[in-house]
Amino acid sequence: MDVFERLRAAAPDEWAAYVEHPFVRRLGDGTLPEAAFRAYLVQDYLFLIQFARAYALAAYKSRTTEDIRAAQAGLAAILDETELHIRLCARWGIGEEELAATPEEATTVAYTRFVLDCGAAGDLLDLHVALAPCVVGYAVIGEALAPDGVAALADHPYREWIGEYAGHPYRAVAARARAHLDALAARSLTEARWPDLVATFAAASRLEADFWQMGLDRGASP
Repeated sequence: MDVFERLRAAAPDEWAAYVEHPFVRRLGDGTLPEAAFRAYLVQDYLFLIQFARAYALAAYKSRTTEDIRAAQAGLAAILDETELHIRLCARWGIGEEELAATPEEATTVAYTRFVLDCGAAGDLLDLHVALAPCVVGYAVIGEALAPDGVAALADHPYREWIGEYAGHPYRAVAARARAHLDALAARSLTEARWPDLVATFAAASRLEADFWQMGLDRGASP
């Protein structure tokens, strides 16, 4: 098993609560209310801005050009991902300026600042373990929601979102993230550090589940 698989196996309950959350299941079967998806998507745009900062922090924390390039690639992927949010929100009449001006929900703040704190207080391995449930998890979810490929989704209401994370470009992003996590672990993972890294991964997975729940709750609000 690679490091990501080991972390996932060490936090099975937190991982399952994240990837099998009712928001994900309803998104997959097309029954998720549009209001819930819209609430999630707007907050996820703000979320990604903070994750871009996390990759900038990764560049600052880097000691090798290889790590700096990995941070640069991660930052570029995040910025590319925001284009999906801008495009989808524009269909509801929500422009980029309005997106950026939307207040962050407490759930958004809790998750993103947790990741940034992991990076500020720790090293690159701490930071990338905190990032992994999101970066790799979305590829896992995307593949699970499109087991027969994106074309088979036909007129699914959330086909474009699912296709973004089930597609080969994003799966390549996730694969690079897993490989980089292995490279960092080869340099600095010790047996004594492992429980703390598992705790970080579990906490980030719980915060991901909370983020889905925020979308459901906001979508149910009048």
